[in-house]
Amino acid sequence: MNKLIQQIEKGKPFFEKVSRNIYLGAIRDGFLAAMPAILFSSIFILIASIPDVLGVKLPEDFSNWLWKIYNYSMGVVALLVSSTTARCLAESVNRKMPGNKKINAVSVMLASIVSFLMLSADEIEGGLATGYMGTKGILAAFVAAFITVNVYKFCVLRDITIKMPKEVPGTISQTFRDIFPFSFSVFAAVIIDTVIRHFFGTSFAEAVITLLQPLFTAADGYLGIAIIWGAMALFWFVGVHGPSIVEPAIAAIIYANVETNLQLFKAGEHASNVLTVGLGNFVGTMGGTGATLVVPFLFLLFAKSEQLKAVGKASFIPVSFAVNEPLLFATPIILNPYFFIPFLLAPIANVWIFKFFVDVLKMNSFMYVLPWATPAPIGLVLGTGVSLLAIVLVFVLIAVDAIIYFPFIKAYDASLLEEEAANAAQETAGESEAPVKPVKAVEEVADAKPAVTVTTDKPINVLVLCAGAGTSAMLANALTEGAAATGANITASAGAYGSHYEIMKNFDMIVLAPQVNSFYEDIKKDTDALGIKLAATKGAEYIKLTRDPEGAVAFVMSYFA
Repeated sequence: MNKLIQQIEKGKPFFEKVSRNIYLGAIRDGFLAAMPAILFSSIFILIASIPDVLGVKLPEDFSNWLWKIYNYSMGVVALLVSSTTARCLAESVNRKMPGNKKINAVSVMLASIVSFLMLSADEIEGGLATGYMGTKGILAAFVAAFITVNVYKFCVLRDITIKMPKEVPGTISQTFRDIFPFSFSVFAAVIIDTVIRHFFGTSFAEAVITLLQPLFTAADGYLGIAIIWGAMALFWFVGVHGPSIVEPAIAAIIYANVETNLQLFKAGEHASNVLTVGLGNFVGTMGGTGATLVVPFLFLLFAKSEQLKAVGKASFIPVSFAVNEPLLFATPIILNPYFFIPFLLAPIANVWIFKFFVDVLKMNSFMYVLPWATPAPIGLVLGTGVSLLAIVLVFVLIAVDAIIYFPFIKAYDASLLEEEAANAAQETAGESEAPVKPVKAVEEVADAKPAVTVTTDKPINVLVLCAGAGTSAMLANALTEGAAATGANITASAGAYGSHYEIMKNFDMIVLAPQVNSFYEDIKKDTDALGIKLAATKGAEYIKLTRDPEGAVAFVMSYFA
């Protein structure tokens, strides 16, 4: 097993390189930027739909008002994503552009929106068809964003622009500089649209969905979902944040299937598409990558070693909200041979069982998008429309995951018990041989603790970044607590990597959590340009800082010494 893990670990540099791919990053960050609209719409769709499931009929006018809000937010999500993805990609490209040649991010967003409309919207009497402006058009949104940014890059690098006299104000000059790249990128979309309509008779958005449907169908099968969630767990096991690699590749279909399921349900049909965003958030990664929801509770109930008991106490609350880094790095599970099999097997078993419930028992699949930090049992029940089968499934998944993890936990616990017994024996032997020293007073012991040196002459604003703003909140809270205890003039905020571009200039230091430390070289270009301190943390180090507020303050202050 150790040799197998060593071979897998050799691929870590390649996995990290893939996770840093600017196109995958733009998809991930573009979705993150559009997430408020997605979650906002989900609130209203739940209010509109759940009462019907429970047999309660809402007033028609009120129901129509709720659906209108949904249609005007989630119904145009591809339009939003086309602009946010283009902006995120442009910002990544700008880091590698010469200092005097930068892409105008705002202009890119506008050009991408127009290009997306060219690729997805059919003309109808009095306006545009909106059928592919929602989740069905997300693939077209990505294509529009990628084409637009690359056309802008080509034009900017080669000075294909309209140059104005120096006397012309900068804002007006920038407008004229963007005319050619804007026109060329939109014209590229027009050419693609013309060709596709000539050969297929449909819009690009509809054609690409039709062509890729066999692939989507295969991905929705047992083998497809096993590969997807098995890969996520495998990448994370070697220390690379798996969702950052896998989710961008399936983002379009998992959101489109949610919308399709909702329309099927409204039509009185079976919501049968399994591959959805909810399958990942609340089934495949139930309690975090590796389906670890049951693990801290098993530690608390059955572990005899002090280490696993302590980890269970410290991690069961964050894991309940899908923040499992304290568990992964404190146990540790990452690169631990004892957990290789259950960490990969549990998520695969979960998605297979879910598919069985949908395909065979005819339970509805996910129809609603809920925040990823929703406790998995609640998210599963609400996301699938509240049914008895969903409630039964929750208990089945918990039982299966417990059965999968239990023998490996017991084996690891036994090895830790042996280590703890050996360490205790060594300490006892050392104490018996050492000369007896006078016992110090409690006050003297307290005084002997190294003091945290702080400076208060200048406020220090710290931004902690992780993959989803959950793990980063733990260190931000520790810094806030430590600052209050030590008098350090430190304020700390938590954020998700990818949503930091516009706000990072307001901070004096950025700390990268373990999931995103592979992006160190990318963000360092930005922090160096802004004169911001940057720190990347490793797993055990990060968890230790979250549990030691004063130590967290000392960690930050060491960068300003």
